[in-house]
Amino acid sequence: MERLTIVTGHYGSGKTTFALNYACDLAAAGRPVTIVDLDIVNPYFRTADHRAMLEERGVTVVMPPYANTNLDLPGLSAQIYGAFEKEGDVIIDVGGDDAGATALGRFHRSIEQRGYDMLCVINARRNLTAEPEQAAALLAEIEQASRLKTTALVNNTHLKQLTTPETVLASLPFAAEVSRLTGLPVRYTTAPKALAAQLSGIENLYPVEPFVLTPWGT
Repeated sequence: MERLTIVTGHYGSGKTTFALNYACDLAAAGRPVTIVDLDIVNPYFRTADHRAMLEERGVTVVMPPYANTNLDLPGLSAQIYGAFEKEGDVIIDVGGDDAGATALGRFHRSIEQRGYDMLCVINARRNLTAEPEQAAALLAEIEQASRLKTTALVNNTHLKQLTTPETVLASLPFAAEVSRLTGLPVRYTTAPKALAAQLSGIENLYPVEPFVLTPWGT
């Protein structure tokens, strides 16, 4: 049985985009993959919105009973508990900040029993986490709310469709400082796939497709 991968981060950091790409890449490699939508906070950027695309790519989707409705109620399906017993890779996309991580804390015993990685997505271009100290403080709040420990960082700094190679390169000192403050390694630095060839010198570069778009088209 493979480990769980938990994806957390600040609202708007791009954690759902990363989680979707990670799930699809694992499935493309021929591995059985389940992604759990545990975002019961934000109605606009949920993994559940991409269920058809994920299933076409071979990813099983587990979602709360109120996902894709106008009800933001803390309803957590028994299917989520069942996902912890699935063979293969299981990815959990958690709601933003400590508010979203509180739901994760409900399952911390089952998660610890299976074994897990918890990746915190950081983005130097997002309000309230643009300073390394802010990002590190938020990470600590997520850990406290979830009752789980972060194992690595994902530097997902971007400006949506305005992202350039310079945007990504300029974020590297930020990510390095967050790493120093938290004692956690930077597992990946993401970049749009269209820019990956121009950033091949970055260690652990992770090219991503921009699956998640804002309702206003950016």
